[in-house]
Amino acid sequence: MSSESRLYTFSPETKEKLRKFRLGTSRAKDPQAVIYQIDKHTLEIAQVDDEIYTNMQELADELPDHSPRYVLLSYPLNLPSGRLSVPYVLLYYLPVTCNAELRMLYAGAKELMRNTAETGKVIEMAEAEDLEKIEEKLGGEQ
Repeated sequence: MSSESRLYTFSPETKEKLRKFRLGTSRAKDPQAVIYQIDKHTLEIAQVDDEIYTNMQELADELPDHSPRYVLLSYPLNLPSGRLSVPYVLLYYLPVTCNAELRMLYAGAKELMRNTAETGKVIEMAEAEDLEKIEEKLGGEQ
């Protein structure tokens, strides 16, 4: 067992939410995102609220200015071939203004979050406005 999986925890409910979100978004016609955070005291990783964001601007508005977050995003794209692709990624939101303690806390759990959520890749973002360009970040690597 890796040291991250002993340090950080997911409740059984959180693991079930992660699984349901991943399975439920694979055929989505609209973008879907949920926000996760780490409790500094218990080191438990959990969903911030029960909201599923379908609008990237609303999602950007919910991200705090000075604290990191993990965002699970399922984003339907039409590929140049005309085929529909629905990449499932982990957005690692790490604002430049957050303190070193939070930076280390989230950096330490990034791979565990990615593996537990079973995302294909991790995209790092320094500011919420980066969500406006998410389609080109996803589409450019197809």
